[in-house]
Amino acid sequence: MLALTDLALPVLRALPPEAAHRASLWALKTLPRRAAAADQPVLAVKPWDHVFPNPVGLAAGYDKNAEAIDPLFGFGFGFVEVGTVTPLPQPGNPKPRVFRLSDDGAAINRLGFNSQGLVAVARRLAARDRSRGILGVNIGRNKDTDDPIADYEAGVTALAPYADYLAVNVSSPNTPGLRDMQRKTVLPEFIARLQLARAKATPRRPPPLLLKIAPDLEPQARNEIAEVALFSGLDGLIISNSTVARPASLKSARACETGGLTGKPLFAPSTALLSEMYRLTGGRLPLVGVGGIASGADAYAKIRAGATVVQLYTALVYQGPGLVARIKTDLARLLRRDGFVSVGEAVGTALQ
Repeated sequence: MLALTDLALPVLRALPPEAAHRASLWALKTLPRRAAAADQPVLAVKPWDHVFPNPVGLAAGYDKNAEAIDPLFGFGFGFVEVGTVTPLPQPGNPKPRVFRLSDDGAAINRLGFNSQGLVAVARRLAARDRSRGILGVNIGRNKDTDDPIADYEAGVTALAPYADYLAVNVSSPNTPGLRDMQRKTVLPEFIARLQLARAKATPRRPPPLLLKIAPDLEPQARNEIAEVALFSGLDGLIISNSTVARPASLKSARACETGGLTGKPLFAPSTALLSEMYRLTGGRLPLVGVGGIASGADAYAKIRAGATVVQLYTALVYQGPGLVARIKTDLARLLRRDGFVSVGEAVGTALQ
């Protein structure tokens, strides 16, 4: 669904969503690559060991199989997250399964972890020059697995050597039973086993391990996740995945489709959850803010709500990849306006 250039948007949006997505991936892999302009120093941020040149990243879901990582960095992203990758290849749910909600600046998908699997993705990542950009790898489980935790262990083992961070997706609404893995009865053992698998796969420099959570959690579950995250030594949280809620404000004809809602309607609830998790963790964990970002002001609001870095995807469908540069320009202006000399200084300031 991502356009190669802003000028291509009308052409791509004339196609069905998945066809447009395939066309844009083909173009990224085939046409000449572009180099991104250097980022303003005020945008640099260091959530973990690596300095991110800017805090604006591409969320998982676009480049599911790590086919176009380096061209994507040409749009100016500070980091790119690929996946979700499942251990074995699987087709996902039946089509149609992606729907634009143009009147709402939103989308609904029920893809169901369509993936080429670990072998194909690991082969591509092994051939890549890791110095060309900061890469996150999002891992998941197969739909019909008998041992969900073992699926994630397999993902960590295969992909940790190539990742600058690992994102553990336990919050997609499109795989039955997946969100149950966010429960306190499951999380401690789950995280411990993944940390052990990571240590074995990357004993010298293990990548940070992040948990991607749902925006639809009950208050008790939010408290439990924060407690487990701090106690277990988890390296961060990604807040949040898509929502199963359907706000009454939605106008588009496809608003009643089943699946996860992303885009503008997700901004307020995901930002509220971000603020809450920042408070519950005492600002001790780097948080990734994602959900509904469509401007520099949106990105700034996420950062002030507690995000160290942010991600976007759905807004690119409607505004094109030129949006990345616009967000960065506006974000730098807003930081300087308020007297911040770095992104890090602004993190969580809305809660002080």
